[in-house]
Amino acid sequence: MKNSKTLKLSVFAASFAVMLSASAADKDAFPPLAPLPPVPIPKDNPQSPEKIALGKQLFWENRLSGDGSMPCVSCHLPSLGWGDGNPISRGYPGTKHWRNSQTVINSAFYNKLFWEGSVTSLEGQAPSAAEGGVAGNGDRSTMEMRLRFIPEYVESFKKVFGAPWPRMTDAYRAIAAYERTIVSDATKVPFDRYAKGDKKALNASQLAGMKLFNGKAGCVQCHNGPLASDQRFYDLGLPDFQGFKDEPLYQVTHRWENYQKGVSEQKYRHADMDYGLYFRTKNAKDLGKFRTPSLREVKYTAPYMHNGVFATLQEVVDFYDRGGGQGTNKSPLIKPLNLSAQEKKELISFIEALSMTEPLIHDDPKLPGDYQPLPAPVK
Repeated sequence: MKNSKTLKLSVFAASFAVMLSASAADKDAFPPLAPLPPVPIPKDNPQSPEKIALGKQLFWENRLSGDGSMPCVSCHLPSLGWGDGNPISRGYPGTKHWRNSQTVINSAFYNKLFWEGSVTSLEGQAPSAAEGGVAGNGDRSTMEMRLRFIPEYVESFKKVFGAPWPRMTDAYRAIAAYERTIVSDATKVPFDRYAKGDKKALNASQLAGMKLFNGKAGCVQCHNGPLASDQRFYDLGLPDFQGFKDEPLYQVTHRWENYQKGVSEQKYRHADMDYGLYFRTKNAKDLGKFRTPSLREVKYTAPYMHNGVFATLQEVVDFYDRGGGQGTNKSPLIKPLNLSAQEKKELISFIEALSMTEPLIHDDPKLPGDYQPLPAPVK
């Protein structure tokens, strides 16, 4: 009898050890959600109050675009979650963009920027946007010359960078420095407060949603770590946004972007979908894949997905619950979830708890005045 009892205890202990081991292995597969760490600052572009202030002015400066009408803030408005509130970004005058304008919030934590991860730093992102043909469409030498004819900018660049004249390389460094201040305030994010020990920061519905997020719904498989994004690329089988195949200007932009990225003529001339990561890698296995966006501040950043096809978080959750759509390289992680209406409500409640309790707003800066003649050369 005693031996039998001992045997049963041994079997239970062994089984429990296996369960713990399996649990640990699952956790090792991806990092758990966590509060954001301090903003990473590159050694070659340290922060300073003066540089941040200059970068903020340049973020609002419409002269940093082709026709003087498309500053960074035109597609990344603080009042619209630092996006533009439209399914598809407005695009440079005379063009139509073909993707959603991503929020700038917490972009300081990405190492892959844009939907296909084409640049790896904010210093690289800024010129891609300001000079991109369907974004700012600015000519670098023209924009630089504009800054040189504005005395306030000449003085600011001299003070911040020690250069006699404004240079666009430095302008982009200043914009990047400013963008590193557009981050969530952890003291206002319910999940962050909960993770740091305030167990009253999440209500019962949000706690139930967190359990679903990490379990049945499987969100944490891709939306993990402090950023709530693994920064990897997936095909979800998303539907096209309305007009993508019918509006010529969308197709002009889409095909031109593929052409100038080196996609073959045979491929881009017959483009009937947004190629996503393939646009950069030219690997057929990457067709339709896009980088996982952060879930932080999604409460304020609708509409959602790379093409803005969903207006609400309810629509997003319903899409995942159905098992996504039909994709060329659809991820095997996307399967029907069979969530109840109550579970969907709880899941959305938790996802919104990854946002601050109030939107992040920055006031407009005071910009320098009109162009002035260059000072006469010293004799």
